[in-house]
Amino acid sequence: MRQQQIDQLLSTMLSSYDDVSDINITVDKPFQVESSGELKPVSTNPPIERLTPFQTEIFALNLINGDRRLTKTLLTEGSCDSSYQLAGKARFRVNIFSQKGYYSIVMRQLATRVPTIDELKLPQAFKKMTEERNGIILVTGATGSGKSTSLAAVLNEINESRSVHVVTLEDPVEFVHSQKKATFNQRELGTDFDTFASGLRAALRQAPKVILVGEMRDRETVEIGLSAAETGHLVLSTLHTVDAGQTINRIVGMFDQEEEKQIRIRLADTVRWIVCQRLLPKVGGGRVAAFEIMGSNLRVKETILNGESEGKTFYEIIEQSKAFGMMTFDQCILELYEKGLITEDTAMAYASRKAIVKRGIDTIKSARGEKTTTIEGLDIDKDYERKATRRR
Repeated sequence: MRQQQIDQLLSTMLSSYDDVSDINITVDKPFQVESSGELKPVSTNPPIERLTPFQTEIFALNLINGDRRLTKTLLTEGSCDSSYQLAGKARFRVNIFSQKGYYSIVMRQLATRVPTIDELKLPQAFKKMTEERNGIILVTGATGSGKSTSLAAVLNEINESRSVHVVTLEDPVEFVHSQKKATFNQRELGTDFDTFASGLRAALRQAPKVILVGEMRDRETVEIGLSAAETGHLVLSTLHTVDAGQTINRIVGMFDQEEEKQIRIRLADTVRWIVCQRLLPKVGGGRVAAFEIMGSNLRVKETILNGESEGKTFYEIIEQSKAFGMMTFDQCILELYEKGLITEDTAMAYASRKAIVKRGIDTIKSARGEKTTTIEGLDIDKDYERKATRRR
């Protein structure tokens, strides 16, 4: 299979549906694309109903294109990451991995233009994040929840407004930032540095004011990131966690038990914002983002230092700090429901605390004059007292 054929297949898959985010190539399945969160088969000419192990392996080798480092990583670790450019049409983040002795490929389509905070309709807290001068900002969520896109929008705002040096460490480079007011140096794992820890250590000698670390993957990266934040840098990164509490616990859990107190003190001093994202099915098709946003205040710092306790959970602190730009997933979900962007079923399915969301939905329905219950036909028994008197 030649590159021309690869490019033709990729072009066919991209144009097969609207809103294609991923391309999935798996043995015993046809070529598939993910559109609006669902995998859908793609018709090809000649038709391929089931891909063979040979076909997926040839496709994978063409994407690797003889790169020795990627080949070695794939053979020794079972998976490798790279990027691929479809000339004039798209860029992809590529993950090739083995399963049951065969090779599978997932290609994430990358945006060709850097989005803005306003275009993405992100909460106002994101504007406040661009004003931070030091500390750590973490954007968390599952794979494909839009973490990199949100961070790109924050960096774009910094690029438009501040004359600073920005160093990014990515795997691979997803959004290419043009040189505007800020000076950008974007480095790619494998090509420009070997590990996030070593890349971050080197970044401290490159005089940046802002450092983007693609992912906090291990203890060493977290430790150097904390040191960078403590020495006056603004560090932005991602983690695969579902809420603010789990994010703090994940970082603390990377360290030994005897180090817990010290790491909690460092986190309390450096964490500025933790944003957690989820993508929800939108009414009429497509997806809409829901956020949990936790900023830093005295109550948050105290809870990071001492851990959560009854009446002092991150959820309760965030819920009571809406005036300061914070919000829980449930508050965000209720806003989306009120605006008609998601259905009641979706709101309940993605809620963190279903009872709170249910009460919120009933309040919204009552304000609209809609029914809040399916129970009907209830009447007051006006003869009850007379019946009771007769029985006496």
